[in-house]
Amino acid sequence: MADTSHGTGGLAFDAKKRTLPGEVNIFIALILIILAFEALGQLLPYMNNQSFLFDTRDRFDSIFNEARLRIIILQVSIIGIIALGVTQVIISGGIDLSSGPLVGATAMIVMSFAQTELVNGNPNPKAVFDSWAFDLPVIIPVVVGLIFGACIGAINGSLIAFTRIPPFIATLGMFLIARGIAQAWTRGKPVSFPTESYAAIGKGMMPVFWFIGIAIILHFVMRYTVYGKHTYAIGSNEDAARMSGINVKRHKVMVYMMASMLAAFAAVVLSSKNLTAQSGMGIFYELYAIAMAVIGGVSLTGGRGSIIGTVLGAMVFGVIQSGFTYIKLDAFFQLMAMGIIIISAVVLDKVRQERAAARS
Repeated sequence: MADTSHGTGGLAFDAKKRTLPGEVNIFIALILIILAFEALGQLLPYMNNQSFLFDTRDRFDSIFNEARLRIIILQVSIIGIIALGVTQVIISGGIDLSSGPLVGATAMIVMSFAQTELVNGNPNPKAVFDSWAFDLPVIIPVVVGLIFGACIGAINGSLIAFTRIPPFIATLGMFLIARGIAQAWTRGKPVSFPTESYAAIGKGMMPVFWFIGIAIILHFVMRYTVYGKHTYAIGSNEDAARMSGINVKRHKVMVYMMASMLAAFAAVVLSSKNLTAQSGMGIFYELYAIAMAVIGGVSLTGGRGSIIGTVLGAMVFGVIQSGFTYIKLDAFFQLMAMGIIIISAVVLDKVRQERAAARS
């Protein structure tokens, strides 16, 4: 018989029903995945006893393979910024498929306001506008990008909230519109040669700084503010949230605006890091962002998940991607494996929900 004690209101507490926080389970999964790749490095004949994350050849000042660690963190940081916005959308009971093309469109627009006038003493060969748009203060292209993202998010949110179009359809339509904007802005030509101040936004490890900084802020926003509580309430039960006095329509618009602004900022960081903008930027980013959130424990049915979970999900995603490259898995097999992992994460989420419902 389970040990029980009575708390407030005479409710019985059963110690056997205690479960670890979802973030702990994700962290454990991250460690197990790392150990699995370490084992593969020792077991696969062609790997020659290589280590995944540890330095076995005295190439670095620490025991870790710092180069691979930096690559893992860098490759997830920009998509991770998008995932932080997508997390809020999914928690609210929606979905956003437009974030990837929005990155491409925003990058093209923003870079055209971030160009320098002279390149090696000659006129900028990739110039989009006249001299009035050269060497502008860095705040101008950043603000232009955020405003563009906010407009796209407002359209997405308004369509979903006021016309009751399913989020999948509304954001799929915006997916095509944003990709068209990206291609039409310069007829598909890349935009390059930004100012030094703009290039500094994504230089070195700055993408990681932005990702972690935004994650910390959003963690407190989602956990301790009215905005976060309303987002969870709407995702858990929209009708109950409406009856409790929450302006559901306005809040949905806010959530989608927040997600699109984060995708736009990710475009700023990406174009700054690459020193160029191309209309094809952001391909698959929306799917990878959703995968990071789902792997991090965000429920696709809404109402459950966390920013910390998404950060851990991003790390899991990055470790898996780097691990597949480490064991020399062909690119097409990597795509198939990632698809299997995403499906498995959704199935596990469904199982967790069913078990939680059974315990309650």
